[in-house]
Amino acid sequence: MTGFVEQLRAAVDGDVLADPASRALYSVDASNYRHVPRVVVRPRSVDAVVAAVGVATAFDVPITNRGAGTSIAGNSAGPGLVIDFAKYLDRVVSIDPDARVAVVQPGVVLDRLNAVVRDFGLVFGPDPSTHSRCTIGGMIGNDACGAHSVAWGKTSDNVLGLDVLLADGRRFDTRTPPALDLPAVDPGWFPALDRRVSGYRLDALPDLTRALVGSEGTCVTVLGATLKLVEAPQRRVLAVLGFDGPYDAADHAPLVRALPVLAVEGIDVKLAESAGDSRTLLPRGVSWLFVETADEDTAHAAAALAAHSVVVTDPARQRALWRVREDGAGLATRMADGSEAWSGWEDAAVPPERLGAYLREFDALLAGHGRRGVTYGHFGEGCLHVRIDFDLRSGYRAFLEDAADLVVAHGGSLSGEHGDGQARSELLTRMYPKAAIEAFGRFKRAFDPENRMNPGRIVDPLPLDADLRVVVAPPVIPTRAALALRADGGDLAAATRRCVGVGKCLNTSGGVMCPSYRVTREEKHSTRGRARLLFEMLGGQVVRGGWRSEEVREALDLCLGCKGCKRDCPVDVDMATYKAEFLHHHYKGRVRPLSHYSMGWLPLWLRLRMVNGVTARFARFAGVAEERPLPTLARRTFQRVFEGGGEGERVVLFPDTFTNFFEPRIGLDAAAVLGHVGQGVEVPRGAVCCGLTWFSTGQVDVARRVVRRTAKVLRPWTRDGVPVVGLEPSCTAFLRSDALEVAGDDPDVVRLASSVRTFAEHVSPLVEPVSGGGSAVVQPHCHQYAESGTAADRELLERVGVSASMVSGCCGLAGNFGFEKGHYDVSMAVAELELLPAVRAASSEGAAVVADGFSCRTQVRQGAAVEPVHTATLVARALGVARALGVARG
Repeated sequence: MTGFVEQLRAAVDGDVLADPASRALYSVDASNYRHVPRVVVRPRSVDAVVAAVGVATAFDVPITNRGAGTSIAGNSAGPGLVIDFAKYLDRVVSIDPDARVAVVQPGVVLDRLNAVVRDFGLVFGPDPSTHSRCTIGGMIGNDACGAHSVAWGKTSDNVLGLDVLLADGRRFDTRTPPALDLPAVDPGWFPALDRRVSGYRLDALPDLTRALVGSEGTCVTVLGATLKLVEAPQRRVLAVLGFDGPYDAADHAPLVRALPVLAVEGIDVKLAESAGDSRTLLPRGVSWLFVETADEDTAHAAAALAAHSVVVTDPARQRALWRVREDGAGLATRMADGSEAWSGWEDAAVPPERLGAYLREFDALLAGHGRRGVTYGHFGEGCLHVRIDFDLRSGYRAFLEDAADLVVAHGGSLSGEHGDGQARSELLTRMYPKAAIEAFGRFKRAFDPENRMNPGRIVDPLPLDADLRVVVAPPVIPTRAALALRADGGDLAAATRRCVGVGKCLNTSGGVMCPSYRVTREEKHSTRGRARLLFEMLGGQVVRGGWRSEEVREALDLCLGCKGCKRDCPVDVDMATYKAEFLHHHYKGRVRPLSHYSMGWLPLWLRLRMVNGVTARFARFAGVAEERPLPTLARRTFQRVFEGGGEGERVVLFPDTFTNFFEPRIGLDAAAVLGHVGQGVEVPRGAVCCGLTWFSTGQVDVARRVVRRTAKVLRPWTRDGVPVVGLEPSCTAFLRSDALEVAGDDPDVVRLASSVRTFAEHVSPLVEPVSGGGSAVVQPHCHQYAESGTAADRELLERVGVSASMVSGCCGLAGNFGFEKGHYDVSMAVAELELLPAVRAASSEGAAVVADGFSCRTQVRQGAAVEPVHTATLVARALGVARALGVARG
């Protein structure tokens, strides 16, 4: 294949990737299947796609087209040439608002298209839960639907024409096709069901456009699409209906569907439980319907059908509720007891009036096979999604065959929107008569007689139990972690399997995850990409070298360790922790990067007074980026200048390294506030440190010793139940969570973890409300966002009269990351995504800039020339106690 790759590089304007890391990254989608491609092409133009297909045909290499790689059925991973349209072919070519028509390239993301047409009051109707990252090309391949298909139909109902390319080089518009040898069709082959996506849509002929939508890349390569747009509702109202029986939501779906609704979605109690705190937003019940309407009257009419209900008009609360449903594909990958659940039979559809009966029999089928599932889906269309705790090595085929027979008995379809892929194509003979199967083959041969286009799907299918990634790529090196990895029983392999590829980390706005991907737009810099490389590293087939893998080290190098994924990822992937584990092994017994010694050991160098004006001059030789000015040390530490403060309930103010050595005034302001609200403030005089700098550089053994020593120093307080209040969010979050990963077997560490409070958590319930605090823009620290959220901070600022606006996203400095050589450009680019524009705007309006993290404040100072404040300082000013202790500042 060397000649093949060379020909591609000579002919294609774009990225031609044949390295092990790229092949590993594209070896899976969001399904259970794994196919390692020979090469990946990311074309920059339509002509480049034509060239790539031509070279593949000349070398007789199969072709798989790919969008965001979120296919759950195994449609978008193949063993030959994979063409990634999402990287460059992502333009909205034109909009005709009068005709309500859009022309797009196949790699454009659905949300981006809708952002463009929103100005005209229009929307593209189909909206899968992956709308923030799925591409139009992928939606066309699967005939995607989404929650609003009850109002606007499937993708096939909203595509007017396709610009397509055949493997033999012919290109045409599907509205004016060449002569093709298409099969005769009997409408009786097809169940009467809106959500029938399995097989080819031959009953749409002679409309070739509709017939090709949903063909899963097995016939043509889509180069462009002409789409029908619809008028966007001027208003959306959400009614959430709660039912006391597990099947009541399914039984009531047809009644709700009879109303003029936009969406009718269902979830069960197991999915609600996996949503954590979000469950409190739901009304009482054990099954629920989410009913979206364009007016309140219809919403209330729907709500009247349930014993318990809530009608929500506030858009922010609606979004919070919808996230419970939209994150279902990820949330459902873990059962309540932590065991793994899988796709494979996640997409069947039956006539809506049969859904309740089908669901009852399906649950009986699960029980008969000794399996459990988490169900949710598009109940208004009779489409049921479910993740099942399969043993993929035993019994998988038998269950799928029985499940196929059950859905066919109810007049349903094997797939309601995800397509057949490798998961269900082999089962089509159980749904369709022999004549239909033969017609499918003839239809494919009319476009692809040599079977080069995504072979093994729909026609001449691959076995549904072959190529299962956990079976064909098992770990070949020990996977027992040095860290506890409590959520996965200490098994790194299980941790990497948390990622099922739904790709929420590919979002480019909202939340924090994943800052490096948002800058580079490289798959290897996404949470998903890094998890896949770790999985492949353990398997050793493509990514070799085990813990010494340079591919994994390179991908993790731009991981900021922000922990945004731990909160934003539906399955709580914690890449910062996995990075620490990897670095621990990667550098074990080896010389580390200089920054691991300089910044990883910074707390010690500060205590030994080895950081000063003289040594700072040599920072460039210690792995520090030359573009970075170094922060200025305080003349005296917080521990030295603090003289005690306040009387009342005892509280320990934790003197973290950054407050202690760089900004002791923050500690003094915090002590003043605590004293003002009736707390007796105590500060340990001995050396204490959480150990984060060692942890983040993978020096796990040192981090363990440090946090154990700190917990021992604080034992006199924690043993007596005295709260420990932290000011540096990264340290507070570490002591609460990561300390248990490092030394969770130490009773002192466990007690310390349960004793730690953030400043806002401790102070907010104690402070009396005041007014006139002004306005502020607040940069939440990513670690706090991940571990405890910002509700207490919002509440505290409100109580002291501050009107606060929270910035989303990471600051980009992220502890040692932004100080390390080679990271400066990415660090600043991350800051320019959200933080620095918000800071500049706030500064021009006279608002305060609040950043509790030392890294965040440093980034603001260096990137915007604005002086930020800590929450403690802002509150001290609002209460008039900023200098209450009368102690000189450091």
